[in-house]
Amino acid sequence: MSHLIAELVFRATLETLEMVFASGAIAVLGGLPLAILMLVTSRRDLFDMVWLSRLLGTVIDALRAVPFIILLVLLIPVTRLIAGTALGTAAAIVPLSIAAIPYYARIAEVSLKEVDAGLVDAVRAMGGTRWMVIRYALIPEALPGLIAGLTVTLVTLVGASAMAGAIGAGGLGDLAIRYGYQRFNTTVMLSVVAVLVVVVMSIQAAGNMVARRLR
Repeated sequence: MSHLIAELVFRATLETLEMVFASGAIAVLGGLPLAILMLVTSRRDLFDMVWLSRLLGTVIDALRAVPFIILLVLLIPVTRLIAGTALGTAAAIVPLSIAAIPYYARIAEVSLKEVDAGLVDAVRAMGGTRWMVIRYALIPEALPGLIAGLTVTLVTLVGASAMAGAIGAGGLGDLAIRYGYQRFNTTVMLSVVAVLVVVVMSIQAAGNMVARRLR
């Protein structure tokens, strides 16, 4: 690999990591509260607002049903409004985050539902408030599953960020298309694939290690 290609791959890797971890953080900040809200409103011993839980679930599933490449195009006006442009790494974070929030929300909801209902009942029986149930029972007990879900989300975002390169988002996907595919440069294509494999395996290994320790 020449020095120029190595420099391009290194820069594109940093852009991809920026997109993945920024949108992953936003996914947690937006998806976890949604997951908690769906769970607590579906339980009659907490908030008993099943209609709200079903409404949120319907909206989340509708967003998840839209293919990411279509979502990229649909969100171009929103991206321009938020980021000031539809091109580049910063702009790509907007659709990536919007796609990741409902995705992580469903994964987090599954983890929260796996918490023993008896533990929730025990906290309530001891006079615990709804907030105490969330803070001291649901989140701590579901934390390994939440971390595992975040790992899956980050890995998915790696692939989505590469797909975003098709519309000039930057990162490894953009590099593979512009320098690999369009210029028939096999070295660039293979280098991008190799880096993506390493990134995905590293994220998965780190996530598994953290989740295992928390258990």
